[in-house]
Amino acid sequence: MTTGTVRIDRVADGVWIIAPENAPSVLDDAAGIDVTVLEVLGGHLSWSVFAEYTVPVAVIDDVVSAQNWVWAVFGEEVALAVAEGETGSEVVVEPARPRVAVGARRLAFAHWAARWWPTSTVDGIPALDAGLLNREIATLVEDCDLLVDGDDALAPSGPTLADRPGRADDYALAAGAATATRPGTLVLARGITGSDWRRYPPGLVDCSERAVSWEVVRTSGNTAVRVSVVAAPDVSEPVPDHVRPRALIGTASGAVDVALRLSGDVWFGESAAPPGAEAGVSVDVYLPGFGVNGSVDVGGSDVRERVRALARLRLRRAAEPTPDDGPDAPLLAEIDAAASDSDF
Repeated sequence: MTTGTVRIDRVADGVWIIAPENAPSVLDDAAGIDVTVLEVLGGHLSWSVFAEYTVPVAVIDDVVSAQNWVWAVFGEEVALAVAEGETGSEVVVEPARPRVAVGARRLAFAHWAARWWPTSTVDGIPALDAGLLNREIATLVEDCDLLVDGDDALAPSGPTLADRPGRADDYALAAGAATATRPGTLVLARGITGSDWRRYPPGLVDCSERAVSWEVVRTSGNTAVRVSVVAAPDVSEPVPDHVRPRALIGTASGAVDVALRLSGDVWFGESAAPPGAEAGVSVDVYLPGFGVNGSVDVGGSDVRERVRALARLRLRRAAEPTPDDGPDAPLLAEIDAAASDSDF
């Protein structure tokens, strides 16, 4: 099975990269939310979930260990070129073990789905059942025992998601209901936005671009800002303090940091407004100590919308009666989500 060509280069002393053109790797300055990564013997493999190609990028820091699987995933010609140090060479990929190559891609995607699947009741994207996902990851780990290493070689054993189906219309109104304007209150500004998924763990916040709402109000001579964030469908009390998100509310002249509390299906917080809030504010939902600030290009609203579009496409494919046996065939958890009778 020929799947394309790769270029082989030595990027540092003892570090090699095998890559298709314009593909992401663990050497990039910032990892995009579309990038799947698999830790393997002697290095890492990576793919973009948006790309149609199935050939991964391999970054190798231990050639001897990596030769256990390079031939299986890339083919004997690539393995020989790496062994002989053919820097700058372009080689045709013909996996000697196509099932291993496909399994590695599916395993990386399953790990990615556990972190980046854009669950949203507002947008009608159901959650993936964690139990099904964990069991499929465990099966794929066994199928890929030739190459997986580190944490990715361990079958997950975490708890399953709570079964809390919701109605999209209810959640779409939830944030607004939490900040209902009281009599005698003047609304100076309000808005709706999304949040940066890289700033908090999965399972806390709804992934919609309409999940965050805010308003600046004036009451009895005081100006306040209120923010409401639709919670992920499976969040329920009690939520430990160390995983309660916060909201950094900013203007050109200042910012306030607001603790959020869970009220029903919404994270809600309120504070005295920063200077200039009458003209509007920005809201950054985050968990202290988690994630990093990064480039909008790898985690902004445009990329998030592409991830949501990918999830919808995969769910449509998962609902089709004809089995899909391709390298990007739906996971069992996707098939289950597509067939569910929830109100999404």
